[in-house]
Amino acid sequence: MGTKDPRVDAYIAKSAAFAQPILLRLREIVHAALPAVEEDIKWGAPHFMHHGMLAGMAAFKQHCTFGFWKGALVTGEPDDPAAWGGLGRLATVKDLPPKAKLGAWIKRAAALNESGEKAARPRKHPPKPKPAPPTDLLAALAKDKRARATSEAFSPSHQREFVEWLVEAKSDATRAKRLAATLDMLAEGKTRHWKYQRR
Repeated sequence: MGTKDPRVDAYIAKSAAFAQPILLRLREIVHAALPAVEEDIKWGAPHFMHHGMLAGMAAFKQHCTFGFWKGALVTGEPDDPAAWGGLGRLATVKDLPPKAKLGAWIKRAAALNESGEKAARPRKHPPKPKPAPPTDLLAALAKDKRARATSEAFSPSHQREFVEWLVEAKSDATRAKRLAATLDMLAEGKTRHWKYQRR
């Protein structure tokens, strides 16, 4: 059986007068659609829990928000960029989607949580291209099978560490030392920062 948290009551009571009916209506719809839902406060705002994070709501100075933890996976629509949460800025109860539609989304969110399905996380940055080894490193790897095999087996990020370390050398002597050290580490199957990795 679901639970109502008195902290959510207090949050709603402290919210602006325009926000209270919106928050109460959202809470009512969530509990009607999913009687087993539990309430909690996360990041200072009410959240609904069911096999993990389900949805959350919040009140601000001039609008409220409501969003599903798995966003577009639940609604099939991209989140509204105008405000946190998938439903955008909610200034009145009329801004809410129809009860049946919101209830269906709540049930879908619950089913996704029950199945353990994860929402895809958007990349913050585009992936870096594979590093281009300098010619002296390529020539040295061509002569050392073990080092070459290790380098080819490494992820692009580990390959990049060696390439960047080598090309950042300020003198030819330093570069030659780093090239020799790179070949030794690769021949032993070590990453560039192997000393700092957990064993």
